[in-house]
Amino acid sequence: MSIIGEVALSAFFEVLFDKLTSPDLLKIFKQEQVDADLKKWKTTLPTIRAVLDDAEEKQFATEALRRKLVNAEPSTSKVRKFIPTCCAGLTPKSIMFDANMRSKIKGINTRLQEIVTQKNNLQLRDCVEGRTKTTRSRLPETYLMKEGNFYGRDEDKKAIVKLLLSSESSDAEFPPVIPILGMGGLGKTTLVQLVYNDEDVSHCFDLKGWVCVSDDFDVVKVTKEILQDVTKVTYNDNDLNLLQHKLKEQLSDKKFLLILDDVWNENYVDWTTLRKPFEFGALGSKIVITTRSDHVSSTQKPSEAFYALYTTVMSGNYVLNSKIWDMAEKNSDVLPTLRLSYLYLPSHLKRCFAYCSLFPKDYEFEEKELVLLWMAEGLVQETEGNKSMEKLGGEYFGDLHRRSFFQQSSNDESLFVMHDLINDLAEWAAGDLCYRLEDKLGCIKQSEISTKTLILKDCSRLKKLPEKIGNLVNLRHLDITNVDLIREMPVGIEELKSLQTLSNFVVGKDTGSKIGDLMNLKFLQGRLCISRLENVLDVEDARRANLNGKKNLDALVMKWESADDDLQDAKVAIDVLDMLCPWTTVKELSIDGYLGEKFPTWLGHSSFSNMVHLRIERCRKCTSLPAIGQLPSLKDLVIIGMAKVQSVGPEFYGESGLKPFQSLKTLCFENMQEWKDWIPSGVAYEEFPCLRELSIFHCPKLEGKLPHRLPLLEKFCVRKCEELVVSIPSLPMLHELEIVGCKKVVRRNTVELCSLKSIVFSIPDLKSLTEEFMHGLVKVENLTINDCKELTSIWQDKLMFLVMLDIRSCPSLINVSLMSTIRTLKIKSCTLQFLPMSNCTCLEDATIVECNSLTFISRGQLPSTLKKLVIGNCEKLQSVVDEAEAPSSSLLMNEENLNTSLLERFERCSELASLSSSGQLPTALKRLYLWICPKLESVADKLHNNASLESLEIRDCEKLKSLPEGLHKLFHLNELRIIECPSLVSFPDRGLLPTSLRELWIFGCEKLEALPNPIHNLTNLTLLYLKGVNICKQVFEWGLHRLTSLTYLQINCDGGFPDWQSFPYEEEDGKMMMTLPTSLTTLYIRNLPNIVFLSSKGFQNLSALQLLWISNCPKLEFLPEKGLPPSLCIHGCPLLKQHCKKGKGREWLKIANIPLVSIDDRYVYEVEEEEQQ
Repeated sequence: MSIIGEVALSAFFEVLFDKLTSPDLLKIFKQEQVDADLKKWKTTLPTIRAVLDDAEEKQFATEALRRKLVNAEPSTSKVRKFIPTCCAGLTPKSIMFDANMRSKIKGINTRLQEIVTQKNNLQLRDCVEGRTKTTRSRLPETYLMKEGNFYGRDEDKKAIVKLLLSSESSDAEFPPVIPILGMGGLGKTTLVQLVYNDEDVSHCFDLKGWVCVSDDFDVVKVTKEILQDVTKVTYNDNDLNLLQHKLKEQLSDKKFLLILDDVWNENYVDWTTLRKPFEFGALGSKIVITTRSDHVSSTQKPSEAFYALYTTVMSGNYVLNSKIWDMAEKNSDVLPTLRLSYLYLPSHLKRCFAYCSLFPKDYEFEEKELVLLWMAEGLVQETEGNKSMEKLGGEYFGDLHRRSFFQQSSNDESLFVMHDLINDLAEWAAGDLCYRLEDKLGCIKQSEISTKTLILKDCSRLKKLPEKIGNLVNLRHLDITNVDLIREMPVGIEELKSLQTLSNFVVGKDTGSKIGDLMNLKFLQGRLCISRLENVLDVEDARRANLNGKKNLDALVMKWESADDDLQDAKVAIDVLDMLCPWTTVKELSIDGYLGEKFPTWLGHSSFSNMVHLRIERCRKCTSLPAIGQLPSLKDLVIIGMAKVQSVGPEFYGESGLKPFQSLKTLCFENMQEWKDWIPSGVAYEEFPCLRELSIFHCPKLEGKLPHRLPLLEKFCVRKCEELVVSIPSLPMLHELEIVGCKKVVRRNTVELCSLKSIVFSIPDLKSLTEEFMHGLVKVENLTINDCKELTSIWQDKLMFLVMLDIRSCPSLINVSLMSTIRTLKIKSCTLQFLPMSNCTCLEDATIVECNSLTFISRGQLPSTLKKLVIGNCEKLQSVVDEAEAPSSSLLMNEENLNTSLLERFERCSELASLSSSGQLPTALKRLYLWICPKLESVADKLHNNASLESLEIRDCEKLKSLPEGLHKLFHLNELRIIECPSLVSFPDRGLLPTSLRELWIFGCEKLEALPNPIHNLTNLTLLYLKGVNICKQVFEWGLHRLTSLTYLQINCDGGFPDWQSFPYEEEDGKMMMTLPTSLTTLYIRNLPNIVFLSSKGFQNLSALQLLWISNCPKLEFLPEKGLPPSLCIHGCPLLKQHCKKGKGREWLKIANIPLVSIDDRYVYEVEEEEQQ
């Protein structure tokens, strides 16, 4: 246990303080005559609170105190483990004063006193009045900087400098404020220092001032410090009027720049008072503030001129995704500063943030999900007002988000994520207060489970829950999302009466819980999935589940698995679904695999006025769709795999005569194999007046007309409807049109598509995109043409805004003239003879695949704007030439054209022999990948002009004999991978490599006799992958331990080292001949034929190791006594496999407590379970 986890202890004690001093509990204590204990607690608890606060601060100051805190761990650990019981159990409703409870009170007295008596040994204060404001304040920053390089900030600096030098519109608030927002330690002050000391900035302003405000925001104090910084005169007067008058005199009619660093104040009135003298400055004056709080930045009301910077450059999302995080991982000052950001949080936010240590790194979570977890854990306390716990938890979440502890996911705007460093901070804050069970668990033991919250999300190998789960009466949250191997809920689930959220209830077949056991779970809320409903054979049992009584459920998913024997007949299925009618406030409903022939009448009833999302999937026996057109709030409807539905007609819209689908925005039909006709509702108005997206996929028999009055439709997609003639109606709001694999497309000139921006066509009989067809499509930006075998020409002269062109499988298209506006070009399976890029003055990304008529590429034809070039499977491509050996119309070679391409990839070009006729590569090249080019003999002669190269990978190039000279001068090279190049003999430049390398892969190079020398100078190397006897031998002799940053090591000794009996190699007298880097987190060992044991000495110091993989070591019998990581994988080691059998093998005790052990691709806990059965 790491004592730094005790940082969270004072925050968790806040809950206990509140519980033990609540009026109701005090009354009960007096009634039960234990008020003497209560008086003792009232005296002791404030002292403990102060001691914990002081410990929280002082453990940052010295290592000596930290060691003392470690020694104090036993007492604090007892209290920490007792806190959840106090918080959950000591309530007026649940307390029972029996002998057991009196014993608990006595235990509290003893444990609290232990903490108090240790405070003197730990030199801690018990000043109840609280800490001074300056206790946590960091040293104030100034505008002075030490000389050095600051990487990754050039663009940020330029953006801010540009704004500082610009003039703003007259309607902007004066003087304008530029807020720079981000967590502590992310370099806000450093960035502003760069800007403040810029020569152009210094020349632009008459006056400059810098004040570090910090958390003690006093208008008088800050005004005085600004005045002193501007005048260089000390002022002792505390009269605000006098100070502001003097400051006004100094700033009047002068163009000034003021930096307010580390601002915490969120009071708008204080800001208004402070800025009064600033309003007398000259036009062009600016104020820059740095802050960790989004509330502070919002009080500044930045003008429109600065909004773009605020939202795109300096927002929390930008900072969290910038390179500063990569730099931070090597900066010893950053994590302590992040810890300071944590310490400034209020106690309730500390508790909530520490709880987030449960989340694995890169885990994406919803706000609602996390708030419910906080509530289930008792971290959100009820208030005396009317504010609900959900709303209060939402405010907690918003506070942490605004302070940059959470960032929005780049994949889904509704999800959030913590950066890896923030995740580490949460683990640091929590210590062992929270326990995270990792993925790939086979089963869960009772002793490993939290009694309130159990999160097993995405544990893909988990097969069963504890049989005695019913004993966890305080369990509030059970999450088994994406745990698909569980076949039933254990008996006793009905005893979990406190359960608030349950992700999935799996109905058992013969054993396990039945669906009726849901009856007692009255407090379920949020989302509930009920799966394997085919096992419900008793309709009365479904009625007992009482879903209709669970009024806090927002989303309900009901799933039947396909059953060959159809245990549940259609009639029973109908009755079961009828009994599972939810409460009418449900917002989301999904029915998957339903076995009935028709739907119950409640589905689609207008009383479900809150239903927004509806999904009906794989209901293979139903012959018609339910009448759902009268659901007034329905916005999203998805219908998939209704195998027997032939017609969608009036029953689909409902029979009330009212306008159907009045709120529907997205509609999707997919995999309707028998669907033939879509019959209109027959009413006089539009069936879908609000529809924004319409998708029809894989409906091979559909041939009727589609709805044509869709005034708000923005996206229209039809795929694989082979009998459908698509007649495009007038759709004035349409932005995206996709028609793939249909019989025919009809479009008339009168049809209005004035808003269309994206088109995807795949029509086998289409011969040309004529001027008539393309008429009026002037706003199209993206055009994709796929699988048009007869297409010979494309009319694109009118596409003045086209930026992306994607042409695939159009073998009759020999040539294409490209618009100059195109930025992205993709051509696949066409008969192009040369690249049509010479006129593309904006082109940035080009991908050419399977163009077998292309014999060469001239860099003279590549525009200077090109950043990415990918060439793949061009069988006749022989060379890349630098001269203009193309048609006379091509551009001539010049220095500008040589500076193209930041990334180039050549893949599966079987005839490619050379990448450059002049021996040079583009000077701006950052990444070069050469894969499976068997005739490639040369990459380039030299790389002296390629200082920007960051990654070089050469794979399966059989004839490549040498690498270009100058590798050691590529100071930005991070990754070098040389794989399966059997003709490569040696490295150039005496084997020197740049010290910037972070990844080095060398394997499958049989003739390579020596590795780069000396490899131990690669102190930044984090990943090393080697294969080959000679290569491995040299690395072992040089000393792997010298690679002090190495975290990932994979060694394939290829059957060599026959004299070795151990790894790492240990002589008979115990002398270690090889030492592994202590920084290793992942270690792969392969193909050592004669090793018998893994050396205990060699593994005892690998404290960071997380994964050990041992493969093809047939004589290996013994594992090390110490140093085994949490994950162990063994493959092709038959003797060791026998020794690791439970209860039989002599090595079993060494692996018994390892969470994840895999032997020959099977997890040992799975084998154990099968043997028990």
